[in-house]
Amino acid sequence: MPRRHSVTTGCVLAITALTLTAAPAVAQSRTSRTPDVAAAVVAAKPPPGMLEALQRDLHLTRQQAQTRLLNEIRLASVEVRLRGELGSDFGGSWLSGDLAQTLVVATTNEGHVPAIVSKGARAEIVKRPLTELNAIIDKVDAALSAHRNGLVRYVDVRTNKVVILSDAPSTTAAVIEASDVDPVAVRVVSSIERPQLFYDLVGGNAYYINSTERCSIGFPVTKGTQNGFVSAGHCGTTGDTTAGFNQENQGVFQASTFPGNDYSWVAVNGDWTPTSSVSNGTGGVVNVAGFTASIEGASVCRSGSTTGWHCGTIQQRNTSVTYPQGTINELVRTNVCAEPGDSGGSFIAVDQAQGVTSGGSGDCTSGGVTYFQPIAPILSAYGLTLMTSAGSTPPPPISPTTPPTPTTPPTSSFCTGYAKTVTGTLASGKSAYQPNNLYYRSNARGVHSGCLDGPDGTDFDLYLQKWNGRAWVTVATSDSPNPDEKISYTGTPGYYRYRVNAFSGSGNYSLGYSAP
Repeated sequence: MPRRHSVTTGCVLAITALTLTAAPAVAQSRTSRTPDVAAAVVAAKPPPGMLEALQRDLHLTRQQAQTRLLNEIRLASVEVRLRGELGSDFGGSWLSGDLAQTLVVATTNEGHVPAIVSKGARAEIVKRPLTELNAIIDKVDAALSAHRNGLVRYVDVRTNKVVILSDAPSTTAAVIEASDVDPVAVRVVSSIERPQLFYDLVGGNAYYINSTERCSIGFPVTKGTQNGFVSAGHCGTTGDTTAGFNQENQGVFQASTFPGNDYSWVAVNGDWTPTSSVSNGTGGVVNVAGFTASIEGASVCRSGSTTGWHCGTIQQRNTSVTYPQGTINELVRTNVCAEPGDSGGSFIAVDQAQGVTSGGSGDCTSGGVTYFQPIAPILSAYGLTLMTSAGSTPPPPISPTTPPTPTTPPTSSFCTGYAKTVTGTLASGKSAYQPNNLYYRSNARGVHSGCLDGPDGTDFDLYLQKWNGRAWVTVATSDSPNPDEKISYTGTPGYYRYRVNAFSGSGNYSLGYSAP
């Protein structure tokens, strides 16, 4: 029997059907959707800015980017079930195809093939289970610990081997041959990649360490009643002080681990309020709903203070990287670009926190490879709680752009009895800010009510945002797969505005709203 082969019979049709129907389903009427597809479309709504970044960085159309994200959501749940069923025979999994339309699940036991295929995945027979590959990379790390080549090592589930990237492959291969590592399970690849840490001083959304070096905030966290954030360990050591993007006093490093791992956490003073937000590079933010790890091959985006918002895909997990300052284990390898100053910044998949930027090679002009430290071990190591929110994401702050053009609103009695009404028109995928691209001020605590009446057969969404002194933050969301939405929110005095988003479909809309 060949050491490795794939089984596809019976599974291609299921995956192809997902690819072909996923994106068109977004534009269908409510009556023509099946419940499963409608639920998937709602779950797949990406934060503002993510579709555009995926289009730019993965060279996709908007429809292809939507389809890819929908495929990833559907197949992630399949992968979780199969991973559990296969147990010690599980050899890894990955998404394949430009639109992530195929889930491949590897197993060392042919007896699992029918179960894999029956769930719509492609089965691949391999020699080594994932547990063995993880043990092999530990031995490889130990064998190369005293050598300055083979700086990057990772478990490659696609080839069922541990891969070593080396600028001196013959030397690296000789070291492996002289160790107790099975050379058949290792592949040495010639590479000019020399990872470096990203901490040079460049302006942008950042925090500053001891008033000199700059890094990027990863994710806001809490520890009991103490607020703070996580970042990269190489950014600072315990006791180092930090200043915010505005050079105002911010906090102190409570703990930092580097090398071995590359993570830290900073406790902030009372002047800083943590949010469940990540910058999307265009002046807006992406809310964080949790920290479920994504599958290899899934889309992932990075936010950093030098290069902003860039996306790519997860290439390999369990990667060991040797920097000049030391070796880091169990990183995740991506083809997302980054540059000095992006260190510590957020890696996020839709609304799930993935980790913080460690280092990499290349840049955002010619492309590159970047590694991130997974978020779960950071939270566990320091007993931290990730700030999360069920809300959606706000667009950029107030800008002097042309206000939405008043239009004839849809003829409907859905929104009546509101103090004020504004109208506008939107093309699919676009947003508008109301009233008239500005905001309104509420001087009392009370209920803010909003009602959106969108064109029939579309999917329009409504968000209420409040200015927190630095950015617009979404405080209420109504984003069903329908054209009409309602919001009721009890808020404190302050500045507010509504964001109307045409997720799918185009046309005229009206927005009625009342405020205390």
